[in-house]
Amino acid sequence: MTTSWGEKYRAAKPARVTELEKPFAGIPAGAQLFIASPKVIDAYLRGIPPGRTKDVAAMREALAKKHKADATCPTSTAIFLRIVAESALERVAAGEAPSAVSPFWRVVEPGGALAQKLSCGPDFIARQRALEAAAKPSRKKADTA
Repeated sequence: MTTSWGEKYRAAKPARVTELEKPFAGIPAGAQLFIASPKVIDAYLRGIPPGRTKDVAAMREALAKKHKADATCPTSTAIFLRIVAESALERVAAGEAPSAVSPFWRVVEPGGALAQKLSCGPDFIARQRALEAAAKPSRKKADTA
């Protein structure tokens, strides 16, 4: 039986910090490495204001800093970001509005490798980014209101 992305999200281990015994992905031995979780990634994504985007490297840096680590694991971050995105897409397919799910498109680049792997493809991501950008109030309007 196939496990749904939502089940993978809910079954993930909690986030933790570990000390690297040997170098990994350009991170030196002895470094404190933050291993995120889908819930941590989801919370970070929901903290990005609509119409704004971040890249994965900035997300990893922010998460490491928040959890008092030297770095965030790039491998698990990519895996958990995909779990969050596909879980959100399952919910959209079940009838939920994109505005009600984790806004993974604020970090996943439409032209990036992850976008090509996702069940929605890059067009959905580009469309969500465009919709949020169009709905974002301009500073002039906000300042004069």
